[in-house]
Amino acid sequence: MANYRVSRFDNEDGSRNVDRNDGAIFRIPPHYFIHVLDQNTNVTRTEVGPKTFIRQDHQRVTRGPEQMVIVPPRHYCAIENPVCRDKDGNLIIDSIGQIKLQHAELEIRLAQDPFPLHPGEVLKLPVQTLHVVPANSALKIRAILDFTDEDGRRWSAGDTWLFEGPGTYIPKKETLVEETIQAVVIGPNQALRLTAKLQCLDRDGHSRVSGEEWMVKKTGAYLPGVFEEVVSIVNPYVLTESIGLHIRAIKTFKDDFGIERKNGQEWLITFKDSESHIPGVYEEVLGVINITTLTNRQYCVILNPVGDDGKPQLGQKKLVRGEKSFFLMPGEALEKGIQSVYILSEEEGLVLNATEHFKDGAVMRSPGVKWMIRGPTEYVPPVEVEVVFKRRAIPLDENEGIYVRDVKSGKVRAVIGSTYMIKEDEELWEKDLPETVETLITRGTDPLADRGVRGLNEAKTKPRDKTRVVTYRVPHNAAVQIYDYKAKMSRVVYGPEQVMLGPDEQFTVLSLSGGKPKKNHAIKALCLLLGPDFATDVITVETADHARLSIQLSYNWHFDVVDKSPEESAKLFNVPDFVGDSCKAIASRVRGAVAQVSFDDFHKNSAKIIRASVFGMVDGKVVTTIRFPQNNLVITNVDVQSVEPVDQRTRDSLQKSVQLAIEITTNSQEAAARHEADRLEQEARGRLERQKILDEAEAEKARRELLELQANSAAVESAGQAKAEAQSRAEASRIEGEAAVQQAKLKSQASAIESESELQRLTLARNAELAYVKDKNRMDLDKNAELSNIEVNKFRNMVDSIGSNTLLAMATAGPDLQVRMLQALGLKSTLITDGSSPINLFNTASGLIGDVVPAKRRRLDTPDNEEDENV
Repeated sequence: MANYRVSRFDNEDGSRNVDRNDGAIFRIPPHYFIHVLDQNTNVTRTEVGPKTFIRQDHQRVTRGPEQMVIVPPRHYCAIENPVCRDKDGNLIIDSIGQIKLQHAELEIRLAQDPFPLHPGEVLKLPVQTLHVVPANSALKIRAILDFTDEDGRRWSAGDTWLFEGPGTYIPKKETLVEETIQAVVIGPNQALRLTAKLQCLDRDGHSRVSGEEWMVKKTGAYLPGVFEEVVSIVNPYVLTESIGLHIRAIKTFKDDFGIERKNGQEWLITFKDSESHIPGVYEEVLGVINITTLTNRQYCVILNPVGDDGKPQLGQKKLVRGEKSFFLMPGEALEKGIQSVYILSEEEGLVLNATEHFKDGAVMRSPGVKWMIRGPTEYVPPVEVEVVFKRRAIPLDENEGIYVRDVKSGKVRAVIGSTYMIKEDEELWEKDLPETVETLITRGTDPLADRGVRGLNEAKTKPRDKTRVVTYRVPHNAAVQIYDYKAKMSRVVYGPEQVMLGPDEQFTVLSLSGGKPKKNHAIKALCLLLGPDFATDVITVETADHARLSIQLSYNWHFDVVDKSPEESAKLFNVPDFVGDSCKAIASRVRGAVAQVSFDDFHKNSAKIIRASVFGMVDGKVVTTIRFPQNNLVITNVDVQSVEPVDQRTRDSLQKSVQLAIEITTNSQEAAARHEADRLEQEARGRLERQKILDEAEAEKARRELLELQANSAAVESAGQAKAEAQSRAEASRIEGEAAVQQAKLKSQASAIESESELQRLTLARNAELAYVKDKNRMDLDKNAELSNIEVNKFRNMVDSIGSNTLLAMATAGPDLQVRMLQALGLKSTLITDGSSPINLFNTASGLIGDVVPAKRRRLDTPDNEEDENV
C-alpha cells in the first residue's frame, strides 16, 4: 500500500472518491483496482493490480485502491450501468477513450473471476446467495420487461408464472420475484378449496374462469397455480347415527351422490348416506341436526311435514308418538317441541278445543267446540285438537269456597264446602274488593286487640287469592253488616261467626274518629264492637271569666242490643261514625255548662258540673246514663282525667299560688346570704378598680411616647414619598403629551394616504370599466354587421346558384303535377281529401258544376287539342 495520507468519502452509489493532494506512488495489490482521472482529457480509466502506479501531474486518483468484486459459486450480484462489450468480451471504447456504458441498464453477474468496477458502474445489489427453491414450493415471478427466455417463450411485461422446485432460480434483469408459494398438504379425508383469480387451467387441465371455486380432494401436497388462490382447507363433518347435516344449494349442480340439486334446495345428509361429508363449493352448511328421540311417554307435532315426494307439505301437521327416533327434514319444525303425554288422575281433566272438523270416535267435532275429558286415562291430542286448560279438582272445606263463572250465561256463583272440578264452560272468577276492605282483610289483625289509630298503607302479610270466597271472622260481641247489591238488601252478622261473601255482596266499612282530640276518619273497621268500651277525648272550654281550659274526658259506652231483629240490627250502622258524633254531642254539653260558671267555681266543682251537663239533673240528682236512640248507643259514665289551663300564664299563676308559701320562707334566707355576698363583692371590686386606674396611667404615658415617635417618622416618610410622586407624575405627563402629538400627526398622514389611494383606485377602476364597455360594444356591432353581411351573401349566392327558372319550376311543380295526373286519368273534376279535414259540401258541389259548364262551352268554341289542354 502507498504510504500517503488519503481522504475518502462515499458516493451515493457506494463508490469512494479519493482526494489525492500529496503522494504520487500507488501500490495496487492483487485483485484491487483504482480509478485514474486524466485532467487534460477528462477521461477516467481503470488500473488493476498487482502493479505500482505513479501518478503524473495531470492525473488524479478518484477511487481506490478497492478490492474487486468476487462472486463465489452459487452467488450473484447486480451491476447498474454495465460496460459494453463486443462479441469477444472485450470492452468497447469510444473515440475519446472513454469506456461505453449501458446507462439505466442492469446486469446480473454470476460466479466468475474477480472483476473491477469500471468508471460509471455501480454495484446495485451486493453479492448474494442464489435462491434455492425446495420441493413442494415455488417462486412467483413477474415480468417487468418484454423478453424471450431460453426455451423460446415470449414474455410480456406484467406476465406472471411459477418457478417450481426443486431447483435453483437464476435471477434476470427482466423479472421480479414477488413471493414464495408453499404447497398445501391435503390430509386424508380433507379437501382444499381453491378460487381462480384470473381465467386459467388448473392442475387437472380444466378451464377455470375468474372467481370460480372448486375442490381438490386428492391426498398429498398441492402447489397452487399462479392464478389459483387457496380459500381454506375444508375438514369433513363426521356423521353418526344421532347427527345429521343440514345443507342448502347456492347454485344448481350435481352433488357427490349424483343427485341434481336446484339453487336454494335444502336437504339432509345422515349416517345412512355417508359416514363423513365434505361440503362442496356450492353447498352451504346451515347446521348440524341432532336426532329427535321420543320415549313411550312423549309425542310431538311436526309442522310442514315432508311427503313421499320429498317436498314439504306446507300448512299440514303430523302427529308422531314414541317410542321413535327420527331426523327433522329441512322445512319441518316442531310445533311446541317434544311434549309429554297427558296422564290424568281421578281429580284431573283436560279442556279441549277443536280447530278443524274431525271425527272423535263416534262423535263429530266441529271447529270451536269445547269439551272435557276426565281421568284416570292417558291422552295424546290429535293435530285437530288444542288443549286449552288442564283442570284439577279443587278440594274445599266447610268454611272454604270458590267463585265460578259460567262463560256462556255470565252467571257467577259460589261453590262452598265440597270438592269441585271446573267444567269446560266455566272459569274461576276473581272478586275485586275496595282497597280499604282489601287492606283490612289481608292485614290479619285482631279487631279487639288492636284498636289504635292505624293507617291503611301498612304492608300486607300475604296476597289474597281473588278466586277464593272472601271470609271474615267476626269476633265476640261484635257485628258486621253485609250488603247484597244484586238483591238490594243488607244483613247483620253477630259474632262469634265466620262471614262468607257471595259474588254480589260487600262489607259496610266503618270510618271512625280516633286520637286525642278526636279526628275524623282515623280508624277504618269492618266490624262494629258492641262494648262495653271507653273513649277518651280532649276538649277545650272557656269559663264565664274567659279562662280557657283543656279537659281530658273518658266515656264508658256500649250498645244496647236486646232485639236482634233485622230492623233493630240495622240501627247499629245508621251512624257511620258513632265515636265522633257522641264525643261531639258530649263536648257541646260540657262547653255550655262550663261557660256559665267562673274559673274558681269550676276549679272546685269540675266533676259535678261536667257530669251534670252530660247526664242531666232529675229531682236535683245527676242521671247515671245517656242514650242515643238513633243507634242504641248508651253512655254510662264520664271520667274527668285532667283539667289544665290552655293559657300558659294562667297555668303559671296556679303553680305560683301552690308554691307561694314555700317561697316566702326561703326568700328571707336567700336575701341575708345575698346581702353578705354583695358586701364582700363591693370590697373586692373597689380594690380592683384602684389597681386598674394605676395601670391605665402607666399605659397612657407609654402610649404618648409611642405616638410622638410615630408622628416624626410619618412626617419624614410622607415628605419623601410626595416629592417622588410629584416628579414621576410630571415626567409621565410630559411623555404622554409628546406621544399624543406624534400620534395625531401620524394619524393625519395615514388618513391622507388612504384617501388619495382610494380615490386613485376608484378613478382607475372607472376608466378601465368604461374602456371595457366601449370595446365590448364596438366588437358586438362589428360582429353583428359581419353576420348580417354573411347571411345576405349566403342567400344571394344560393339564389344565384339555383336560378330564377329553377325557383319558378319548384313553385309551380305541385299544381302542374296535379293537372297532368287529372289529364292522365281522364277526369273532368275531382275532390281529394285526407279524411280528417272538414269539407263544405254545399260549396264543393257548386264549384264542381261551375267548372263543368264552362268546359262544355269551351268544347264548342275550341278545337279538340285545345279542349284537352284546357281540361
